[in-house]
Amino acid sequence: MTRENLYEAYSIVYKTMDECPAEGHSHSFFELVYIVSGSGEQCINNSRFNYNEGHMFLITPEDCHSFEIRTTTTFFFLRFNNIYIKDSGIPEGNVQKLEYILQNANHRPGCILRNLEDKKIARPLVDAIIREHTGLDISHRELIRQYVNTLILIVARNIAKFQGLEMAAHTEDKARNILQFIQSNIFYPEKLRADFLSEHFNLSNAYLGRYFKKHTGQTMRHYIAQYRTKLIEHRLQYSDKRINEIADEFGFTDESHFNKFFRKQNGQSPRSYRKKAGLMA
Repeated sequence: MTRENLYEAYSIVYKTMDECPAEGHSHSFFELVYIVSGSGEQCINNSRFNYNEGHMFLITPEDCHSFEIRTTTTFFFLRFNNIYIKDSGIPEGNVQKLEYILQNANHRPGCILRNLEDKKIARPLVDAIIREHTGLDISHRELIRQYVNTLILIVARNIAKFQGLEMAAHTEDKARNILQFIQSNIFYPEKLRADFLSEHFNLSNAYLGRYFKKHTGQTMRHYIAQYRTKLIEHRLQYSDKRINEIADEFGFTDESHFNKFFRKQNGQSPRSYRKKAGLMA
């Protein structure tokens, strides 16, 4: 299996093909694939899905995937990495949540756009990106960035809504606000203490814990630890930051404290985890 890399923050490819290489391959980046026209079969991690015009797929890092073309297909490929997400201009709190949603999407085939209204928006956005990318008119770079950001956010919303990464639609607003506050402040441990959260949301310490568990099915401490661990794993796999830099980013007092936390959650040291992922510590 071949592995492709991306040497820029994002790239756009628009092409028509009668056949694709049969060999599966993986990426070190995210890839959105939109079917402008045509039909065939998508394979991702040994599962298959028949594609048609209007389908959009998210390929996450390390997914093994390929396409089998039945009728001439025009593909739109949007490839982007963490560098783009961080420099996209999307508000910082949303960036952190976005990273988590994209990285934890179910690695399976099928159109990522489940919301009918979002599916209607996707085609005009793709057309606009293609037009600006090929036309090179005044301000085309700025417009492309805005269109790409919108497309990524729509995809993230569909993942969150239909793959269980957010609470159910009937969940109370306050519970949603607590969850979003935790996600936005995951790099600031002092803001995730029970006393800070209870004061911020005007709830007693004891009731806050019961309230959170009632609406999420898990304790707040477990949720925070799990969410932080997923982001740390992502940093270890897909960034070149040193261990002490990651520890500092997540607000740990020192590398020793960071190692102890990660080992408790993951069962191995951060350095071992990174080496098993094939990266240098």
